[in-house]
Amino acid sequence: MVQDEPNGEIVAAGGAVREKKPNFFQRIALFIRQVFAELRKVVTPTRQELMKFTAVVLGFVVVMMAIVYGLDVLFVWVTTVVFGVPAGATP
Repeated sequence: MVQDEPNGEIVAAGGAVREKKPNFFQRIALFIRQVFAELRKVVTPTRQELMKFTAVVLGFVVVMMAIVYGLDVLFVWVTTVVFGVPAGATP
């Protein structure tokens, strides 16, 4: 006996009749039909929504760039303090 995961029913482990697996081309056709069915569900954003989403993404990118820049400056300062720079060194 095996427990069926989705609803917890107990089913027999063997003896179940399986449906015949569709051939390769039928599976491709089914996949394409399912893709088109999912694409029909897609809602295109309005211009106002698109502008708002774009502003949010650009704002997030700017904030992340500032954080990375700040960490870079901090690490350069820490390494300069820890290891020092020789007095006569020129880059």
